[in-house]
Amino acid sequence: MKNRGLFLSFEGSEGCGKSTQIASLRQELQSSGHNVVVLREPGGTPLGEEIRHLLKHAVSGEGMCPESELLLFSASRAQLVRQVIAPALATPGTVVLADRFVDSTTVYQGIARGIPADTITAINRLATNGVTPDTTFLLDLDVSESRTRLAARGETPDRLEREDDGFFQLVRNGYLELARSEPRRFHVLDASSPPESVQAAIRQHLRQRFHGLLP
Repeated sequence: MKNRGLFLSFEGSEGCGKSTQIASLRQELQSSGHNVVVLREPGGTPLGEEIRHLLKHAVSGEGMCPESELLLFSASRAQLVRQVIAPALATPGTVVLADRFVDSTTVYQGIARGIPADTITAINRLATNGVTPDTTFLLDLDVSESRTRLAARGETPDRLEREDDGFFQLVRNGYLELARSEPRRFHVLDASSPPESVQAAIRQHLRQRFHGLLP
C-alpha cells in the first residue's frame, strides 16, 4: 500500500453477494488496524444518493433512455471520486471498498445497453479522473440463480432488476469478457459457492497480492 491507500472494487450481477462479502472484509480489515471506507454505486455522497433514487426507484426514471442512464451513473461517480475516493486514497493505510465502480458502466450501459465502446471509454475516463481499483473481485453468478436470490429477498425489484434474462445474460458475459481482458486486476469468484468459501478465496488472494494487508 506504500504511499497511498488501497482501492478494492466488487462487481457482479444482481444477487451475487457483493454486500455480504464487503461487510465481512470490512470487519476483518478494521480488526487488523486499517481505516476502511465502504461505498456503493450509484451513491456514496448526498448528490450520488439522490441520483441513485432517480436511477433505481423514482417514477420519473421509468422510460429513461440509455444515454441518460449512462450520464447519471457517471455524474454520481464523478462526485464520488472527487469528494470521497481520491481523498481517502491519499491517506496511506486506508482501504476503500466499493460496491460497484466503473466496470458496471462498461458492462451495463456499454455491452448490455449497446452504447458504443469509445463513448463509454471517454465518459468513464472523465468520471474517474484516472482513479482505478487495485483489484476487482468479480462475483460470477448465472442468471437463473440471480433471479432466485432476488425473489428470496421478498423486495420489490428496482428499475434495473426488472430487466429481462437476456439483458442479464449480456451483463454476465460482459463481465467475464472484461475480466479476461484485464487478468491482472480482476479476480473471478464462483458466487454460487457458499459465502464462507467465497470469503476464504478473497482473503487468500489479498494475502498473496498485498503482503501485510491481512494477518
